[in-house]
Amino acid sequence: MKKERSYGAVVYKKENGEYLYLIEYMRLGHISLPKGHIEEGETPLECTLREIREETNLKVEVDMNFSHTITYSPKPDTIKDVTFFVAEAKSSDLVPQPEEVSSLAWRKKEDALKVLTFQSDKDTLVDADHYLNSHKK
Repeated sequence: MKKERSYGAVVYKKENGEYLYLIEYMRLGHISLPKGHIEEGETPLECTLREIREETNLKVEVDMNFSHTITYSPKPDTIKDVTFFVAEAKSSDLVPQPEEVSSLAWRKKEDALKVLTFQSDKDTLVDADHYLNSHKK
C-alpha cells in the first residue's frame, strides 16, 4: 500500500465582520480547498505556503494551531492523508494556476458548503469555521 501526504489550508479573509473562504474550481471538474503533495525536504508549513501561492497567487499567514486531517484512497493501493490548517489571506490578487485551477472565489460558509464537491472538504470547512469563530476575534 502506497502512502501519500498532502497539506493545504482553509484560506479566509474577514469582510464586514464575516469570514469568507477561498474555494477552488478545479479543471478536473470538482470544487475544493487549496492543497497539494509535499515535496522531498519540505516541512508541512512550507508545503502549505507553496501550494497556496502556486494555486492562487496569495500570500497567507498560516495558523498551525488548527489542523484537520482527512484520509482517502485516490486510486487502488494508495492511501492519502491531507492535513489542512487555517490561513489568513495577506494579499488580494487572486490568480488561478492555469494547469489545475479554472477559477477561484470567496464564499460565505453556507455558500461554500453548497458548492464543495466532497463531504470531507465540507467537514474541514465546518471545523475551521468553528475554530475561527471561537479562537479569533
